Amino acid sequence: MCRWLHVGGMTGERLDEILSAVRDGAQAFLKTVAERPVAAPREALRAVSFPALPDQGWGTTRALDYFRANLEPLLSGSAGPRYLGFVTGGSTPAALAGDWLAAAYDQNVSSDGDSIATGVERHTLAMLRALFGVPDSFEGAFVSGATQANVVALATARQWAYARIGIDVSEAGLTGAPPIAVLAGAPHASIDKAVSILGMGRRCIERISLVEGRAVIDPAALDAHLKARAYAAPCIVSASAGEVNTGDFDDLRAVAEVARRHGAWLHVDGAFGLFAAADPAYAHLVDGLELADSIASDAHKWLNVPYDSGFVFTRHLTDQERVFRAAGAYLGAGPDLLHRTPENSRRFRALPAWMTLMAYGREGYRELVHRCCEHARRLGEHLRASGSFELLADVHLNIVCFAPRSREVRDRDRVLEAIHAGGRAFFTPTLYAGRPAIRAAFSNWSTTADDIAIVARALDEAGAL
Repeated sequence: MCRWLHVGGMTGERLDEILSAVRDGAQAFLKTVAERPVAAPREALRAVSFPALPDQGWGTTRALDYFRANLEPLLSGSAGPRYLGFVTGGSTPAALAGDWLAAAYDQNVSSDGDSIATGVERHTLAMLRALFGVPDSFEGAFVSGATQANVVALATARQWAYARIGIDVSEAGLTGAPPIAVLAGAPHASIDKAVSILGMGRRCIERISLVEGRAVIDPAALDAHLKARAYAAPCIVSASAGEVNTGDFDDLRAVAEVARRHGAWLHVDGAFGLFAAADPAYAHLVDGLELADSIASDAHKWLNVPYDSGFVFTRHLTDQERVFRAAGAYLGAGPDLLHRTPENSRRFRALPAWMTLMAYGREGYRELVHRCCEHARRLGEHLRASGSFELLADVHLNIVCFAPRSREVRDRDRVLEAIHAGGRAFFTPTLYAGRPAIRAAFSNWSTTADDIAIVARALDEAGAL
């Protein structure tokens, strides 16, 4: 029997009725998400007036009713098939079930000993290693997303690099320590954020020349750069497995060989591109991944679990735990997961990932990756034949980078505004090779060929304006 809630203003609420109403509301939303405007009208967002904090609480039913009537209509369709910005995956049914249960179970996945939840996280990480072909020598942890995964990985790299010159930076700090260079070709903005958070400074990033016509590191240029520079501490090389604008990949094996030759740490930012490993047709793009020292990725992208979820792997667990060890008699000093990430309190974030991996397996994710890449290829072919747009880069995986034939920012923005207002699709603006551009990212399990036809028509109409 469901308990009555007896906490302050909660007295009299029935949990079974509340959960039933939430289920019905979520089902109604998801049933219509493909028909909803993919992005909320900006004028409507600006016009919203939120209520003040009530002196006497409304109760859950009234609060839920208010939200659904007044605010839910202004949510985006990011869970749906034509939201093509930010590499948003949506949630598979299994992942949604896991996420709901994670909230209900409310486990603090910090330490072993009182719950199987930590075992589920370790098992999920093992399944991800198997999916990507990552050796068992890599230890992992779930975090809030690839940005936090990059922070964890680069903090571990920082600890490793300074230890090579006799500094335990986790104890002594950075005062008086020589700078560490992070060498990258076309890094994601989260790499910049990570080095800022870690006190290394954004200026520590040194850009390596790119292969002509592509947004990837030239391994020969990396080798020459390392030969020419004398560094006081070992460097960190940050490689991209899926560049943000084009989905292109650094040659991980060639970059790894250069990094090893010069005694540098190799970090691979594979926020979405790591999933290329799931499909034999694209797995060659991550050849050499096993040579990395650390790997970062998102689960709320191509794994299609709810926000926020990411994971990090490293082969240097001792250095990682030196950075993130939490000292406290009540915390223990064992191999607990809280010693691997910035958070002591850790949500049962692995359960949605466990559920969806078990539900669909290796073959399900192979098919998902392949289908998304086919969608990107088809849209790329449409744009290549278009009289209104130019395809700015080859479609390497699941991202399409294009622009109006005009090179003016205002024409790019006009197209985006028309698409936004039409409600049939959503794209994000970007700059590629100095040119105002648009990117479309395919990673949602529910996108179909019919959706690609809708997107193509919306682009044709916007381009003709």
